[in-house]
Amino acid sequence: MTDGLQAMKLAIVDYGLGNLFSIKNACGYVGMQAVITSDQQVIQDADAVLLPGVGAFGDAMEALSDLDLVTVLKYIADKSKPIIGVCLGMQLLMTESFEFGHHHGLGIIDGSVERISTPDTAGHHVKVPQIGWNRIYQRGSWADTPLEGLADGEFMYFVHSYVVKPMDANVIISLTRYGEEDFCSGLLRDNVFAFQFHPERSGLEGLKIYKNVRSILEKRRYSR
Repeated sequence: MTDGLQAMKLAIVDYGLGNLFSIKNACGYVGMQAVITSDQQVIQDADAVLLPGVGAFGDAMEALSDLDLVTVLKYIADKSKPIIGVCLGMQLLMTESFEFGHHHGLGIIDGSVERISTPDTAGHHVKVPQIGWNRIYQRGSWADTPLEGLADGEFMYFVHSYVVKPMDANVIISLTRYGEEDFCSGLLRDNVFAFQFHPERSGLEGLKIYKNVRSILEKRRYSR
């Protein structure tokens, strides 16, 4: 590791609904220092913030609100500090969700979160949630993104019942097909990266994503 990278602080947001330790282990494996925290000041002072999550959207937003983290996360995004969403963390970045009612999200990315309900070619509905390996397909160039160096059509591990639908299709960097629907499985807008799949559960190719994130964060830090 470089000395600069040792000093870099990555805050993994702990709000009670995340796959925290596997993400921290993945970050450590590629040489990033990471701390699991719900402390507002620690999150605000970090060089980058990772928002994980598994579970229901409404419960997650309630937990973030109870911990007074909603304003902090919006502030971080507005200040162009890197923020990374994984699985439910990706969905929380959106404006709204229709999971078990209607809920407001962080509003960092304009768009909605909607249930998978795609029928297959025989008219039968695909299984929900999607659990297991599926492919991610390139949309636009992956150069200088967290997906750089991955094969188009690489397998990643998914566990989800809902998908994000960004209003601006230009933020989408990867698509995944489930049933007959192509949904956004990865997005990038300025300082915001997000993935519907779990890189930390996707083997060596998934770990490449964290390695790319490390490189991007390091470049951003030294370009200031």
